[in-house]
Amino acid sequence: RAGGFYTAQVWPGLRLVSLNMNFCSQANFWLLINATDPAGQLQWLMGVLADAERDGEKVHIIGHIPPAHCLRSWSWNYYRIVSRFEGTIAAQFFGHTHLDEFELFYDEETLSRPVSIAFVAPSVTTYINLNPGYRVYEVAGSYPGSSHAVLDHETFILNLTEANAAPPGTLPRWQRLYSAREAYGLPTAFPADWDRLVRQLQDDERLFQQFWFHMHKGHPPREPCGGPCKAALLCALRTGRAADPVLCQPLRPALPFPRIRELWQQRQLC
Repeated sequence: RAGGFYTAQVWPGLRLVSLNMNFCSQANFWLLINATDPAGQLQWLMGVLADAERDGEKVHIIGHIPPAHCLRSWSWNYYRIVSRFEGTIAAQFFGHTHLDEFELFYDEETLSRPVSIAFVAPSVTTYINLNPGYRVYEVAGSYPGSSHAVLDHETFILNLTEANAAPPGTLPRWQRLYSAREAYGLPTAFPADWDRLVRQLQDDERLFQQFWFHMHKGHPPREPCGGPCKAALLCALRTGRAADPVLCQPLRPALPFPRIRELWQQRQLC
């Protein structure tokens, strides 16, 4: 009733929080009035997380727009909340970009220790030469002391070229594109594993091109992702808060942050 954000207990020990990401959207001109915490959503979120921490619950957060795509003030405040409640927030799930990607969160003191990850799932929507896709997450089950963390995820796609060539009336054939741990050799799917993957992508060109292929659901752009593109993409994966050049400084290839932001804007579909 207050602003379209909700919480519910999924089962004992696990709480779901659904955020209204219209309150952080860069396209929402009403936020010029108040971009810090519209409708008091972030204040409410801190209260929910504090109660969950007290009660020993883990929390899954879902929303539409990923945090780094939000207005800067909202994004930085959200980042601060995630850092504070790293032991309570077990997973974050977002969409919006139509692509298969993620955003990492680090401790605020050193910006070096990965504390959380926002998974950005691909869309079923057909969009500018992209195959439809959907994601299935494997999550630790409901048992006493469960982490409720994401253990792996699988992505499935509908090959549009194949579907359009099929006779009329043919049922669509969804096919498994990849499993995250299998494709990237991750020991687990915790934030530290994804942080190591970003570092691997700097030097392992074969692995990077595989990620680029998966990111576009098996239908990458015709132009290859060269040095500047790679720098911008790795920077985007490493930063869960908007307009923060510090998080990208340790990465190779190096690129001035204004150029990275320019490339980000060019590749954004939404």
